[in-house]
Amino acid sequence: MWNKNRITELLGIEYPIMQGPFGGGLSTVELTTTVSNLGGLGGFGAYTLSPQEIYDIDKEIKSKTDKPYNLNLWVNDHDIIDEEHTQKQYEKAVETFKPYFDLVDTEVPPPPPSFESRFQNQLQVIFDIKPKVFSFMFGLLDENIIEDLHQQGTVVFGNATTLDEALALEKLGVDAIVASGFESGGHRPSFLDKSELSTTGTFALIQLVKDKVKIPVVAAGGIANGRGIAGAFTLGAEAVQIGTAFLATEESGALPIHKEFLFSDAAKSTTLSRAYTGRLGRGITTEITRNVLAATDKTLPFPLQTNFMGALRKAALEQQKHELVFFWSGQIAPILKHKKAFILMKSLIEEANELLS
Repeated sequence: MWNKNRITELLGIEYPIMQGPFGGGLSTVELTTTVSNLGGLGGFGAYTLSPQEIYDIDKEIKSKTDKPYNLNLWVNDHDIIDEEHTQKQYEKAVETFKPYFDLVDTEVPPPPPSFESRFQNQLQVIFDIKPKVFSFMFGLLDENIIEDLHQQGTVVFGNATTLDEALALEKLGVDAIVASGFESGGHRPSFLDKSELSTTGTFALIQLVKDKVKIPVVAAGGIANGRGIAGAFTLGAEAVQIGTAFLATEESGALPIHKEFLFSDAAKSTTLSRAYTGRLGRGITTEITRNVLAATDKTLPFPLQTNFMGALRKAALEQQKHELVFFWSGQIAPILKHKKAFILMKSLIEEANELLS
C-alpha cells in the first residue's frame, strides 16, 4: 500500500501528503487543520510570528484537530551583515526600484530599522508546546537541539535543495528530508551554497538524495495531483509536500487576487527573483521580475527588502497595478483545478489510490 510506509508510521498519519507550511500570513489554522483532519499532515509557517503568536496559533490548531501537524521555522531568518553594508545596499535599491514607486505615485521608504533575529525565542516555543512535527529551513541546527526535540517526542524534518544539503541534514540526525526542487513556489531554502547555484529539479533531486541517504525523502515541487504523487513515489519518495495547489484554495491566507492569478494564464510564466524579499523565490512573472532578473546586488538583505517593497506592493494592489506585485507560485500552477482544500485533498487521495494501489 502506497500510504503505509516509514513516513506514515513515523508521523501517525493515514496518507503521506503534506501541505506546505507557508510563511508571511499565507498559512491559516483552517487550511492546516483541514489537511490534518483528512489524514494528511497540515503545516503552518511561523517564521514571521512572535513567540506569543506561535503559542496562540498552536492553541487554536489544537482546538480544531487532534491529528499531527507541522510547525515550520527558519534557522537563518536574516541576511544582514552590518549597518554600513546595509546602507550601501539601500542606496542601490532606491536607484533600482524608484521608477516603480513613481508608477504608483508612492514615496520610497526611508532606510529600514534594525532587525533582531527571532529564531532562538521562537525555538523555545517549540520546546514548550512540543508539536508532533517540527520542520526547519535555511540552515542547520545543533545536534543537541535535535536530540532534545527527539526526547520530547517531536519528529524533525529538514529541508534540502541539493544532495550535499541532504547529506548534512542526515548527519545532523533529522528524521526525514524534504527535497525541495526548483519548480517550487516561494523561497528557495538553500543554505550551503547560493540559491542561484542550488536549482536541481524535484525529480532529479529525489533520485540523487534517495541514492545516498537512508532516511525517508519527501518530494516537494511540481506536484499538484495524483500523477505527481505517483511519479515521486516511483522515484523513491515516501511522501510529498504540496504547496501551490493548497495555496490556491479558499482556506489559505493568500489574497483573493493572488488566488485569481494562480488560476489565470499569467501562472504559465514564473520567475526566480530576489527583487521582492531579498531572498531568491519563485512567483508569477511580473514587469519587475523581467526587468530586475539579476537583482542580487540591487536589493536590501532579507527581510529588509520585504519591508522596503511593502509600500509599493500596498499601493499597487490598491491601484490594481498587478504587474508590479509578485505573487508566489510554483511552475505547476497551470494544471490547478480545485479551489477548496477539502476537495483537493480528497482528489489527491483518490488519484494516488488509483495509480499506486
